[in-house]
Amino acid sequence: MEMPVPDPLILARKARVVARLQGCLPDNAVIHDEAETRAYECDALTAYKCPPMVAVLPATTQEVSDVLRICHEEGVPVVPRGSGTSLAGGALPTADCVILGVARMTQVLETDYADRIIRVQTGRTNLSVTGAVEEDGFFYAPDPSSQLACAIAGNIAMNSGGAHCLKYGVTTNNLLGVTMVMMDGEVVEIGGAHMDAGGLDLLGLICGSEGQLGVVTEATLRILPKPEGARPVLMGFDSSEVAGACVSDIIKAGVLPVAIEFMDRPCIEACENFAKAGYPMCEALLIVEVEGSDLEIDHQLSLIMEIARRHDPVELRESTSTEESAAIWLGRKSAFGAMGQINDYMCLDGTIPVSSLPMVLRRITEMSEEFGLKVGNVFHAGDGNMHPLILFDANKPGDLELCEEMGAEILKLCVEAGGCLTGEHGVGIEKRDLMSVQYAPADLEAQMAVKDVFDPQWLLNPAKVFPLDVSQARRAERIAAE
Repeated sequence: MEMPVPDPLILARKARVVARLQGCLPDNAVIHDEAETRAYECDALTAYKCPPMVAVLPATTQEVSDVLRICHEEGVPVVPRGSGTSLAGGALPTADCVILGVARMTQVLETDYADRIIRVQTGRTNLSVTGAVEEDGFFYAPDPSSQLACAIAGNIAMNSGGAHCLKYGVTTNNLLGVTMVMMDGEVVEIGGAHMDAGGLDLLGLICGSEGQLGVVTEATLRILPKPEGARPVLMGFDSSEVAGACVSDIIKAGVLPVAIEFMDRPCIEACENFAKAGYPMCEALLIVEVEGSDLEIDHQLSLIMEIARRHDPVELRESTSTEESAAIWLGRKSAFGAMGQINDYMCLDGTIPVSSLPMVLRRITEMSEEFGLKVGNVFHAGDGNMHPLILFDANKPGDLELCEEMGAEILKLCVEAGGCLTGEHGVGIEKRDLMSVQYAPADLEAQMAVKDVFDPQWLLNPAKVFPLDVSQARRAERIAAE
């Protein structure tokens, strides 16, 4: 079989772009060898792959500015990349793009305990932000399951949450300011070391914008004093519907745990085999954690356990030691990896009103039977952020497409129930063609008009978020207008 002959115009353009990038970055920061660029051909949504034209690894805001200025002048698309943990294809390259990775931007730039802030470069991992302040009695609250690896840049892009978001909120509730580089290389400061800056809420616009508006290189984050203590309780139930009803009743009672996590039997078994956390083998498991002083914890848990008893749990067990608590959370944090050991899967993240949990869980079970694909459910039950894991065989022809079809039906169900397409993973490529399910044409037009302002040529993170045909037409229209 003959190999295709590369287009000389494309090769010439690549050579010119590489030469210009090498002029503003260290030699080892520009990756253009075809074999080496394959390391950036996908993120954690590995079903889709495309090697980029070039990948760059700047170390400073100025270097990011230089890269974007060059790409803007050359008309080259740029795909920002944090740690590559996106489950929605948020960092999937296009063949003509430059991947701009922030993995070398890991410095702590400022720590101010009096004002309870930390300023970091956005390539720093989520967990290492807490690592920088925990010896002084502070922590950073958002804690996605991938927190050991995921970067603050990606957390901001997707507005990530985590198990403890019920009490502390998601990234947008803990983000105070950013340094962002526009597509033409201009560096802007938005927000700062205080809550609620005056004027337009541009910070709220940036957080969750999926790299569509600019590249965030530095972030000012809120840090909090560590609580006196925390204690989880395990609740086992005979069905997912009963567990969902228990969650709804806890929320309605006005009790505010720091976290309410849900797992069904497939996830319980996988996590127990992996982490040996002592989980009961039942149809549905809740991990409910509260924090505060010992008296506060005892009071809150007594109320929560009383609510649980009304739902006839098959097991109700309070943690009795720090080690047991750590094991319980290790099991939950290991859920995605544990499930990955036994099957290929697609992880969704639609959100629903908490009161709709029983109905939605019942429909997902029915869909599992209709499509002939098993589903493992693990999610942040307290705020209705669902994470159904649809199991499939990547080596079986048609299985991926069937899985995607079922995933789309689950996400449509979330919207119909009064929720939305994504709680923290983002739209990326996974949900872009479902955006019209949640948004009317006028709503999508308003969102695209914002991108027009920030990125007139539509060069940042192309082919993401908006329906593909719409975004391609918009990009062609904007380029023609320039």
